[in-house]
Amino acid sequence: MTTPSGPPARTYQLLIELPAPVRVRIGRLGEFDFPAGRYIYTGSALRNFEARIRRHLSPVKKMHWHVDYLLAVPGVRVRELARLVEAECAVNQRTMGEILIPGFGASDCRAGCGSHLKHIG
Repeated sequence: MTTPSGPPARTYQLLIELPAPVRVRIGRLGEFDFPAGRYIYTGSALRNFEARIRRHLSPVKKMHWHVDYLLAVPGVRVRELARLVEAECAVNQRTMGEILIPGFGASDCRAGCGSHLKHIG
């Protein structure tokens, strides 16, 4: 989202709710157990920002990004969406939460985030 006086958003955060524990295969990353609860996923798009968000929110999509696999689990819901102008890793690093799956959403991370998905309870 662009404000008249500010730069366009390039980073987004999804507040994801998982109603029950589940085991999910996350592409080539492997299979992982996800406890029920809330998660924050931090991502970015330098081009086609709104299209990326619509894709994440769509129930029908080809599995491409790690978060696609989690969002495809029956019952999983995106409860909130935040659009931010700061860099993805800066936003992720100041976001509180527990890293349960190292490398999730962070294949191209060069800032040492460990994961761009955090369990927040």
